[in-house]
Amino acid sequence: MGTLLMARGMASGACGMAWNIDRADDVKAIHDAYRAAGSQLITTNSFGGSRFVLDLHGRSADVRELNLAAAQVARAAAGDGAWVLGDVGPCGDFLEPVGDLTADEVRDAFRDQIEALLEGGADAILVETMSDPAEMVCGIEAALACDPAVPVIGTYAFQKTATGEFRTMMGTPVSEAISRAVEAGAKIVGANCGAALDLDDYVSLCKQIAGAAGGAHVIIQPNAGAPQQVNGRTLYLATPEQMAETARRLLEAGARIVGGCCGTTPAHLAAIAGALNAP
Repeated sequence: MGTLLMARGMASGACGMAWNIDRADDVKAIHDAYRAAGSQLITTNSFGGSRFVLDLHGRSADVRELNLAAAQVARAAAGDGAWVLGDVGPCGDFLEPVGDLTADEVRDAFRDQIEALLEGGADAILVETMSDPAEMVCGIEAALACDPAVPVIGTYAFQKTATGEFRTMMGTPVSEAISRAVEAGAKIVGANCGAALDLDDYVSLCKQIAGAAGGAHVIIQPNAGAPQQVNGRTLYLATPEQMAETARRLLEAGARIVGGCCGTTPAHLAAIAGALNAP
């Protein structure tokens, strides 16, 4: 979503959620493009939709309005043939004892956001790009407090240590991060994004997540390759064909849902859909 919003003129650091109202046609066109590419899950433009993140843009009073619009725009694009995932990203600060936020504060903020996403038509809640299992648990608990029957997906951002281990930014290993999400009630768990991970890394990471997921299903949304700095810009250079081949490998490694994160365009998703739907 962020990749294509910026391609349509959104300035770096701007409030992308404002586009759900101010430029709703552009947001819907992005959803339409991913849907046409074969995506069966459409993610709302609400990654920074908590009051903590919106406060950075002076929009903390607009949590309900912006999240409701995000879900409604995605719902219009998804129609009856795809699920809408209500996207909930990190709150932007640390929980106690590392930071000043309490679990109750974070849980309440996520609940305000999720209520609006569900009201707008989200079929499931995606709590994504988490580094702290405690914040992940807050997001999952908030979703289930809004609707005990709503499917909840929990995904982390992992990085690779100097010794070759996959851990979150907070230093949490895969097994602990995934088990905390499952225990909190997530039915689908996995990884999206990742610091400097290449496509082979995502396959290795997927195997570890599948081993820790228990009865939960696994979702992997890799970036379009490891980020590269080119003329001061961060670019993701994996081709659609490379992403498609990786998607096949991810299924073999235990994933049941495959998508893409940073740098993933409709062309990448079309190649992935073609590869996974081929006889």
